[in-house]
This record gives sequence, structure tokens and C-alpha cells, in this order.
Amino acid sequence: MVNSQILNFYENANVFITGGTGFLGKILIEKLLRSTSVSTLYLLVRPKKGKDVETRIKNIFEDVIFQRLHEECPKFIHRIVGVSGDVSLPDLGISKTDRQMLTEKIDIIFHVAATMRFDENLKHAYCVNVKGAQEILKLGKDMKNLKSSMHVSTAFSNCHLEEIEERFYDQPIHYEEIGHVLEKMTESEADKHTKSIIGPWPNTYTYTKALAETMIRDSSGNLPIGIFRPSIVISTHKEPIEGWIDNLYGPTGVCAGVALGLLRVLLCDPHKKADLVPVDMCVAALIAAAWDTAQKNKTRSSPEDIPIYNYVSMDNNMTWEEYCKINTMYGFKYPLSKCVWVHSLNFTRNVYMYMFLKLIYHLLPALLLDGVSTICFKNLGMLNMYRKIHKFSNVLSFFSTREWKFSNDNVIKLWNKLDDTERKLFFFDMKSLDLWAYYKTYFYGIRRYIMKDSVDSLEAAKRKQRIFAILHKILLVSLYFTASVLVWNLFQRFTVGEQKPCVDISNSIAL
Repeated sequence: MVNSQILNFYENANVFITGGTGFLGKILIEKLLRSTSVSTLYLLVRPKKGKDVETRIKNIFEDVIFQRLHEECPKFIHRIVGVSGDVSLPDLGISKTDRQMLTEKIDIIFHVAATMRFDENLKHAYCVNVKGAQEILKLGKDMKNLKSSMHVSTAFSNCHLEEIEERFYDQPIHYEEIGHVLEKMTESEADKHTKSIIGPWPNTYTYTKALAETMIRDSSGNLPIGIFRPSIVISTHKEPIEGWIDNLYGPTGVCAGVALGLLRVLLCDPHKKADLVPVDMCVAALIAAAWDTAQKNKTRSSPEDIPIYNYVSMDNNMTWEEYCKINTMYGFKYPLSKCVWVHSLNFTRNVYMYMFLKLIYHLLPALLLDGVSTICFKNLGMLNMYRKIHKFSNVLSFFSTREWKFSNDNVIKLWNKLDDTERKLFFFDMKSLDLWAYYKTYFYGIRRYIMKDSVDSLEAAKRKQRIFAILHKILLVSLYFTASVLVWNLFQRFTVGEQKPCVDISNSIAL
């Protein structure tokens, strides 16, 4: 192991991680185990769907993302300890024995757990994202050897503003007042009052993340804590494998929907920048930020000095139009075997035009297919599927029709503190990222890891795509010819004095 100030910081450290079963959490676990000499990782995991903690942890490490770790560090499993708990419960749902163990042993905390559903019930989102973070603070204050605690937030926690700096922002209503109000409400009542409570925030996720940051400022005291704000996190760049992703959140869902031939219209400003960052570079910055936070805590004089890191793409990014074009290009080169039609995506910034195009491109074809399939005794459920797609698209529209100016001075300063060896080991410089090469692996990752398409299926998918392309051209020619005949008939009616019967176009339509 090379000599490094970051590696020295993690040497023989005991690390407590929440959210380890999630997308970013998995990469964090993998990177810490493979690239540092941490002693033990303590993972907070809640029993779920009849699976106990041990089973869920075992399932985590069966993911392909840990294949390299299995090869390079085959005995890593002995450095993993599962802790049964739930961030939505008082005291994190941890037993007294486990809590005592954590307070005695833990050196570093990574609080990654959160509910990321944008349309999550406000009461539940507050319970997980705010109260859960509050319970982490309480636990951290009891830890005897804590050197650093990182709270993972989002760059869009204050997205109601056009400029977002690496600092705290005051909220219109104090987080405790919000908590008291929500305690008296049922979840259905919270749904009714959500819009009036969150105000200019677009959803409950960003709003509760903003409240959690304020709570940390007001309640952390002398705790050595930092806040890490990534923007939209997508697939891996290089580590441990290229293009790995396991979810369809945000723009990845758009990319997959277009590639499947399902998503054909999007409410989006194509000229706005898409602020996307690779998950492995994000994790590298997070690991380095934990070390930097420990150093800064030695000279911190007030809660306002808690370090905040905006991990964003800055000037090295694409517009939404460029993002969709490059992914459509790779979609034609590496088509999905499950695609149902040719690729096509129409942008509009006008809500009314979006509703019209949605009707033409999505709802009417879905209604037709469902009707035909019902006659054949098997409903395809296209209308239900498009309801889900539209719900997802509506959530994304706030971010695809706006643009923000971020500052990331703390991230730049952190990068400049690293030597060449550390920069290679913990690469997170977004300015050095080759976007065109990266997005090739990004789409390939969607095909391989989400759609589960093997390399062997590529030729069959290409043949299917060619057939769809031919059918699409035939359909367009037929529609054009039919429209031309209809226009000619209308012309004849209005230009010839004598009323003449319309040309019979039934044969043309049939063709």
C-alpha cells in the first residue's frame, strides 16, 4: 500500500455506513474494502421482505459490482459486520448491545441512507431524511473515537434558488416546527397539505434534505461533520467496472424509455445543462471529503464552518438535447432486445403542447394496442405503463426545464490537496472526464446491467431494429398518402362549385 494521507486516515479504521444496500452505498463499500485498509465496515441494514440482516448482506455481495473485490480481496467478508436497524425508527432501531459496540469502536460515519422517491409522503420523508439524520447525530455524539462523519445530501437541496453555493441556507419554517405539525397529521392529511408546506421546493425529497442540513447546522455542536452534496448520480466511469448501474432513476429512466421505443415526448428545455456525475467518482470525492472534514474540524470555530462539498459537473457537461442525442446514437448502435418500436424523442417546453403530444404519441397508440390485445384475450397494460412513465416524467420535468449555477470551491481545493498517487487512486476531477467515451459505457451499462441483455443478443436486436425501421417508414408513407388524399378531397370541395362525392380512400387506407 502506497503512502498517502488519505490512506493513513483510513488505516485500521472502523467505519459505520447507512444506506449500504443502495446504489451509491454499494460503490462506497466496494471502494473502501478494495482501496483502503479499513479494519471493519459496520453496515446498518433493516430486515426486509422476510429476509434477515445476514441474508440481505449476503445478497449485496452477490452483485457483479463486487466481482473484482472477490478476486483481489477474497477474504473481505470478515471485515463486514451487519447491524440490524432502521433510520426511520427512534435510536435507529438499534439494540442496546449494538449501540454500545458502535459507540466504543466507530471512527468514521457515512450517512447515505435516505428515501429518494420524489413523490414520497411528506410525513415519511421527514421521518427518514430529517429525523434519521438527527438520530445519526445523537449516535455520533456518543462515539468516543469519532474522527469524521459525512452526511450525504443533494446538490438540489436548495433547488428553489438559481445559484447554490457551498454554504447553509435558512428555511422559511424551522425544521422542528415542521416536525410538530407533521406529528399531528396522518399520512393522508400530510399529502393534502404537502404543497402548502414545502412552498417553492418541487418535491418532498429536496425539501426534507434542505431541512436535514439546517438541523445539522443547529444540532451538531462540536461533532466533526461534513455535508456532501452530489448532483444527479449515474453509472460508474471506471471502478470497479465500466458502466455499472442498477436503477432507472432520473435521466437513466429517460434513456431506457427512449431506447425501448416507449418514451417519445418529454417536457424539457433541450438547451439547459444536464448536471450528471459518475457514481464511482462521486464516491472517491466522498471518501476524500471525510478525510478533509476531519482536518478542518481541528480549526472549526462555529457550526457555520461545517464544510459543505457540492460535487457537480460544472463546465464539463452536456445539454439535455446532447445527452439524448448521444444516447440515441448508442441506442441505434447497441439496441435493446426488448425494444417495442424505433427510437424517437420530441422535446417541448410548453406544457399544453406536451399534453397534446403525449396524447398523440403515447395515449392513443396505447389505447389502440390495449383494445386489440383485449380482443385477443390478453391485455398488454400499455395505458397503465404510460401512467407510470408520465408520473416519472412529470417529476423529472422540474430539473429538465431549469438550470443552476453551482459553486464547488471546496471540491476544487480538496482535489488540489491530493498528490499524483492519491489523484489516481481517488479520481474525482470532473474537468478531466471524457464525456463521449463515458456515455458510450453508460448506455452499454444500461443494456447489460439493467435490461440484462447479453452480448450474444446484439445481432438479433439489430435485426429487430431494422424490421421496426422498415415498418416505421411504411407507416409514415401510408399516413402521408392518406393525408394527401384527404387534403385533395377538401381542395376539390372548396374549389369546384358543384358538390362532388369524395374519392373513396378506403383502399388507400388499407394499403
